[in-house]
Amino acid sequence: MPIPFLRSFTKIAFLAMLMIIISCAPKMQEVEAPIQDPKSFAAEGSVGIQEKWWTSFEDPILNRLIDTALTSNLELAGSWEQFQASIASVKSQRSFLFPDIQAEARTGISRPEPDFAGGENSRVGVSAAYEIDLWGRIRSGIEAEEFRAQANYFDYQAAAMTISAETAINWYRLVSAQKELALIEEQVQTNENILKLIRARYASGQIRAVDILRQENLLESTRNQQITFETQVQLIENQLAVLLGTPPQNLAEIPVAGFPELPKLPETGLPLELTRRRPDLKRAYSLVLAADRDMAVAIRNKYPSISLDLSAQARSNDFNALFKDWAYTLAGNIVAPLIYGGRLNAEVDRTEALKNQRLYEYGQTVLIAFREVEDAIIRELKQKERITNLEKQLDLSAKTNKQLKLSFLNGLTDYLDVLLALGQEQQLQRDLINAEQQLLEIRIGLYRALAGSFETEREVEMEEVKYLEE
Repeated sequence: MPIPFLRSFTKIAFLAMLMIIISCAPKMQEVEAPIQDPKSFAAEGSVGIQEKWWTSFEDPILNRLIDTALTSNLELAGSWEQFQASIASVKSQRSFLFPDIQAEARTGISRPEPDFAGGENSRVGVSAAYEIDLWGRIRSGIEAEEFRAQANYFDYQAAAMTISAETAINWYRLVSAQKELALIEEQVQTNENILKLIRARYASGQIRAVDILRQENLLESTRNQQITFETQVQLIENQLAVLLGTPPQNLAEIPVAGFPELPKLPETGLPLELTRRRPDLKRAYSLVLAADRDMAVAIRNKYPSISLDLSAQARSNDFNALFKDWAYTLAGNIVAPLIYGGRLNAEVDRTEALKNQRLYEYGQTVLIAFREVEDAIIRELKQKERITNLEKQLDLSAKTNKQLKLSFLNGLTDYLDVLLALGQEQQLQRDLINAEQQLLEIRIGLYRALAGSFETEREVEMEEVKYLEE
């Protein structure tokens, strides 16, 4: 058989084998959460969610607090540094697409010189090594690192969402505690005035001593609650200080404020839209894709690897004549795995299992996101009913208390009835404030469950972010 024909046949066979291997290489696939198609949410609002959702409350103090937290919170800053580290890992992985080039210089003196006349005393050289990414193994590794960097970026966005929500919740808890403290102080004053009144009536023989003791007990109970709310105000301020990235003892005085008007119920949209908005869901999805690329790397490790080595060296016993003569070497290497005791197949199985694990974790994260939206909607609807009921109770209690006071002053009823009615009215007043604060907290939870990511100052300053979001 003629030699040229053998060469042509060899080339054709090699190309055919190459096409077969490339066609067997794993491709990137679309990933869907392993869950049933979800139905619509329980309720649908009419107002779109702003990117910075907290501005919906139109509360300037809240806006200032959250802006400070997003800039100064240390936990959020640490999350950003983790993202920066992942960006460096991507850059490191990309470097494998380029040849490794290194320079070498060495010199030495041999004595006695006549005995080592033929020795190499000086040498300089440059060498380069490059692996041809024939099967896309290196690029798959780069993609895996890029997806992990995306996951860290979305993790930072999720942390920013958490910090903003916790700041808003603690702010309105502080407002609630301040309102309850002010109410308690009014109730203490009211109870003191009533105590003076019944003591005067006791002096004229119109009331029993046990009624004075009961009123004193109510007064002390109210003072005890006052201490509780004073403590609560301080503790919430300390928590806010930590969120704002400042020592509690350095926190500037926060002015007393009221509750904002609750905004209209936001649009919930279709459930699957959450997967394109929420950063925690995008993070889980990126981790699935990273695991998929890790599996591709493991599969392509079973294929032959081709690399090139180039070196150039100059050697001489005379340093002045070192660069006159050069020696060059160009070598090509093909390394194909044959017997590894099943290690490569086991690595493929391991990475495939990790990919499936990430997929199920993604599905679980999506389910939890759906539940959070449903929970927030149901809780808000029921909380509004509860507030309406409390307002009715408080109105009836105030009317009852007024009638009982008149009857008591006219000597037509026992003071115990007045005392019980007074305690019930004061408790309902505190319950209503607490319920209004809980409603705001529920709405914050709904915004947190529905809203997507928002841009922080750190993201604006970094160009790499736009690349990762694409």
